[in-house]
Amino acid sequence: MTVNEPTLHGTPAEPTALEIHHPTPITPTPTVQLAPAQPGGVPAVASVVLPDGRVVTGYAVHPAQPEPLAAKLAVSRTAVNVALGGVGFLAVCGGLFLLTAFITALTALVTQLVILAAVVFGGWVAVQVLSASGHKGATTVNIRKAVIKRNKFYG
Repeated sequence: MTVNEPTLHGTPAEPTALEIHHPTPITPTPTVQLAPAQPGGVPAVASVVLPDGRVVTGYAVHPAQPEPLAAKLAVSRTAVNVALGGVGFLAVCGGLFLLTAFITALTALVTQLVILAAVVFGGWVAVQVLSASGHKGATTVNIRKAVIKRNKFYG
């Protein structure tokens, strides 16, 4: 036995370097539309006999080539920044508008409460003044000229 001979049992007497099997494609029925698994039809099956006698079978995989992209219009970075700035400004303006509307409504509420308090207090004062002039059970006090001499009251 030489060094280059395989030592595995059950190896074929005459190993072939390459066997290619072409599978038979199944044609779909006319009513069913099947999409192919890989573009370009059914790939070829390749079998390779390794130097140690093993047989490796598989599909030859070719890297998928992406389709070329459609030509895009170049947009400058400045235009994108201006557009984003406009969107941000609109968002801030909406928030400021809500804030000013809230402050305006709060000011109107405080103003109405002050006016209501003035009307109620003014009405209470008017009732007190007008009801006192009717002499109903009130004490009448006549005020005359009083004289104060040397810290003594002469009235």
